[in-house]
Amino acid sequence: MRRAVTHLKKSDPVMRAIIKRIGPCRMQFSPPEFHSLAESIVYQQLNGRAAETIFARFAALAGDPVTPEGILKLSDEQMRAAGLSKQKAAYLKDLAAKTSSGHLDFTRLPDLPDLEVVEHLTQVKGIGVWTAQMFLMFTLKRENVLPTGDFGVRMAMCRHYLEVQRKKAAKKSAAANKKSKQKIKLPTPEQMEKIAKSWEPYRSVACWYLWRSLDTKTL
Repeated sequence: MRRAVTHLKKSDPVMRAIIKRIGPCRMQFSPPEFHSLAESIVYQQLNGRAAETIFARFAALAGDPVTPEGILKLSDEQMRAAGLSKQKAAYLKDLAAKTSSGHLDFTRLPDLPDLEVVEHLTQVKGIGVWTAQMFLMFTLKRENVLPTGDFGVRMAMCRHYLEVQRKKAAKKSAAANKKSKQKIKLPTPEQMEKIAKSWEPYRSVACWYLWRSLDTKTL
């Protein structure tokens, strides 16, 4: 981790300022297991406290750590009683079924390239590219992931990189300054790739600092 932080500080003055404000990188990781992916599905679109409560109820029924067999033995009524929506219950059942049948093989994931991990995980209903990328970053410990669809990363890039440039340009024109305040324009994936080029091969660590810079809870 120290090598990654040193690289980011040397390669990007904006990131260097963010790191100085945030301090040491304290990324927390989960083991690359079925349990971690099931937990990520439960946490989707929920705030931290609500997700923790629901997952605790769910794990009390399915078993801790959560296993495919533990999920498949539960009825829809039991899953709803734990606080899971009908949709999330279906996602968890699909994850359990595909893992139990061997279509999803967790033992293969550590050896697969990032793109193949994403392809392998997104065969499960309810697991999109973003969830797969979070699994890469916080479970498989891949250091060079750039989640271009993540709102927090996009917002932080806008604030620390794009808005600074726009403000400089706006000083030359009062009309431009007025226009720049009308709405926030988040960066495109292409712009994000360009900004993050100097971070390679430690884009995951840079993204952690971007989340922290917005006081966004990280995994």
